[in-house]
Amino acid sequence: MNWRDRLGRGWRALNTFHDQLFIAPWRAALAREIRTQEDTLVTLLYLEAMGVPGPADYLALALYPDLIEACHQQHRREGLEHMPVGGICC
Repeated sequence: MNWRDRLGRGWRALNTFHDQLFIAPWRAALAREIRTQEDTLVTLLYLEAMGVPGPADYLALALYPDLIEACHQQHRREGLEHMPVGGICC
């Protein structure tokens, strides 16, 4: 066995040790966070499909004026005098 093979094997062993020591705990935490976010999204989508109002709907009303202003700026940039979709007045 030449020195390159031994160096390559040593490097792989060092890389594996590094992954187990530093990256594996973070990988598990990130996987748990991803599962939690997916579960929350599925729950909110199911509630919406069943007709149950979402818990953040009332809080989202505070964003409505900002949304209207953003829509107004967008259709002005596009050169339209009024919003092409009815129901939203600017």
